[in-house]
Formats: sequence, structure tokens, C-alpha cells
Amino acid sequence: MQSLACPTCGAEVVFRSPALPVRVCDYCRTLVVRYSQSAGAMGEAAVLPFDISPIQIGTEGQCFDQSFSIIGRIRWAWDDGAWNEWLMLLADGSHGWLGEAMGQFMALREVELAGSLAQVIRRLMNDTPVMPGESGNIAGHSYEVADIRTVRCIGCEGELPFAAPAGWEALSVDFRNRDGRCASFQKDRHGPSLYVGHHVALASLQPRKLRALPGWSMPADVA
Repeated sequence: MQSLACPTCGAEVVFRSPALPVRVCDYCRTLVVRYSQSAGAMGEAAVLPFDISPIQIGTEGQCFDQSFSIIGRIRWAWDDGAWNEWLMLLADGSHGWLGEAMGQFMALREVELAGSLAQVIRRLMNDTPVMPGESGNIAGHSYEVADIRTVRCIGCEGELPFAAPAGWEALSVDFRNRDGRCASFQKDRHGPSLYVGHHVALASLQPRKLRALPGWSMPADVA
């Protein structure tokens, strides 16, 4: 854990993960970038709109066979809706993402874009169009393209592996698998990236420190 002064307002900015370079200041919402023992500013993060997610910064649980703590979030939107991507700091110091859309959750970890990948991924990397329903092998499992959309960031909070200013656009392609596995390809100004994982039920994460929501209680289903 490292504490630095926000270069804009001087407030204490705490980094829990030694591997992440960006933190949104809790007081002035400056995107603070860490450089060894100093910090710089990369603009201001947009205020996140209200949503009814039970997840929040500080939520804890179990995923990928180890404990985790939520330390960051990016909220993405497209023409017909929006979803959250929550950044998990795992017990071994690595990171994963908990995608949340319309009450459904996906646990994902980034994988190398190398080796034997589906032809559909190679086409996406080369900006060649693909269509929903196309299939291919990713990380040893068969997937098909579920949807393709251009998305934009509408806000972020907490610690992040990169700066996520409002209005930042990306190509997002989701893949599904009949065995409950899922994958997500993203291409943006940082380049292409690929994440694989599985669908999860909220209860299966054994979550603690959830946000209290009037009239809501934990679902009893377990993936």
C-alpha cells in the first residue's frame, strides 16, 4: 500500500495494489498517475451516475479460488444501455474483472494475445469485421460471438490499470460458451486485449460489504 498527495487538491491518495498506475482522487476526482514516489494528473474523471448495483468499492468475496477486494470500477455505455466493470484485487496480488450487466455477473482475467487463437480474434485485431454467431477456439474452449458494439466510458472510480476518461471509446466483442464460460475482446487506444472467465451468480462469490439497497436482498442462487 502506498499513499501519495493528489497533485490537484493535496488530499491523500492511497494505492492498495503496487501494480496499478492510476487512482481517482476521492475528493476532487483527478485521475492521479503514480510515478515511483511522485504523482501527476491526467485530467478529471466524470462523476458516475447513480445505479442500483449492490457492489461497491470495498466489497470483498471469493473468486478464482481465492479472496478478492473490489478496488476500482469503469462504467461503460452504448446506445441501448450501460454496465459496470469492477476491478478485483486478488489475494495473490493479481487482478481480475467482475462484469455486471442487468443483474448478471462475469468473472474475467486477462490472457496473452499470443499462441493459438481463434481466427475471429485475429480478424478483430486486424480491424476485419466479424458477425454474431461466428465461432472459434479461445484458450482451449469453443466460443461463439454473442455481440459486437462500440462502447464509451462514462465514468470511473478507485484504482485502475489505465486512465479511463469520459468519452473514451472502444470496440467490445463478447463471446459465449455453452459450458458457462465467457470471453471478451476489447480494442481501444491502448491496443487489443482479451479476457476469459465464466458466468457467476452473486451469491457464489460469498460477497461481504455490499451496498445496502432498499427492498433488495441477496439472491439465493449459486452458480
